[in-house]
Amino acid sequence: MSKICQITGKKAMGGNNVSHSKRRTKRKFNVNLFTKKFFWVEQQMWISLTISANGLRIINKNGLDAAIKEAARKGYLTEIKYLEF
Repeated sequence: MSKICQITGKKAMGGNNVSHSKRRTKRKFNVNLFTKKFFWVEQQMWISLTISANGLRIINKNGLDAAIKEAARKGYLTEIKYLEF
């Protein structure tokens, strides 16, 4: 699975190393991603999402259902992993 937040759509960026020499190299700036389990009350099921720290703040602010609907509308959320307990 690629390193993309399922709520905000953030992904890795490229940039330059700052190395005080004449040799220029590129580097990759990864996103602060982690996998988190949520209980989706509207569907009465547990789901697992790969989200960034900013995505977690959006879920805390707007609620899980609103954040999922907005991410699906924008095309960031393509697949939800349902968990069985």
